[in-house]
Amino acid sequence: MNSGGQERQVRCLLVEDSGLILQGLIDTLQEMLPLTVIGSAADEAAACQWLDQHGQDLDLMVVDIFLQQGTGLGVLQHANELDLSCRKVVLTNYATREMRARCSALKADQVFDKSSELEELVQYCADIAERLSARQ
Repeated sequence: MNSGGQERQVRCLLVEDSGLILQGLIDTLQEMLPLTVIGSAADEAAACQWLDQHGQDLDLMVVDIFLQQGTGLGVLQHANELDLSCRKVVLTNYATREMRARCSALKADQVFDKSSELEELVQYCADIAERLSARQ
């Protein structure tokens, strides 16, 4: 039950190798939404290790394609192998038609372009928050 009218926080993992972009995303998403970033990683290995330990606690993962080491595609693949029920979103500067198709093949729910689709990402996260709160 939703107690006291408080919205359930969306629990989010951010996989982003730029510290500046990561902090900007954390600030924006947590300020605008009932969302808490419960983990972050800058490379594929760290993200996969985090998913192994905490993946079942997630509602949403936001993954960049190009990381310090490895790729977001590898993170998506690992999440699929763990059969996680969270939403999987890609946020990249490389949102070409071909990359969107590759992400879709790896069961990404959405792909957003960092330079032009941040508002759409925020709206997508707001929709997730609304669905989660409605389920309480």
